Amino acid sequence: MPTKYRGTPDETRALSALINLLRASEAFNASLQREAAAAELSASQFGVLEALLHLGPTCQGELAVKLLRSGGSLTSVVAGLERRGLVERRREGSDKRYVTVRLTAKGERLIAGIFPTHARTVARQFRALTAPEQDELRRLCRKLGRSLEPG
Repeated sequence: MPTKYRGTPDETRALSALINLLRASEAFNASLQREAAAAELSASQFGVLEALLHLGPTCQGELAVKLLRSGGSLTSVVAGLERRGLVERRREGSDKRYVTVRLTAKGERLIAGIFPTHARTVARQFRALTAPEQDELRRLCRKLGRSLEPG
């Protein structure tokens, strides 16, 4: 759906591209929400568990950066996972601000059990694009994202 805004060609092209990007993102987010809810997780909790599954124990601050969350928001998500016995937090060394988050055995069983289905679902959804189109989409999204990063 293109924009109804009647600006310059550059503005209308950019706004239309943004609309399509956000609609596609929202559709994928809705799908992820349904998958996560089936496992009694929020999308943010799923994201933390998935990151820990693939990265191993990680500093809570690094998790926030990787998941594009504020430190306070991630602290709340991790606290909820910890209450459920899915992760544990440990303060490392003399710097009490440095907190490492790791999966518990229960958390690892949960995410390792549901992640393969998630991967298959994403692959199925992306079949709307050819492999080269998927590669190009990834490249373009990365280029756009990096252009928006501060510094």
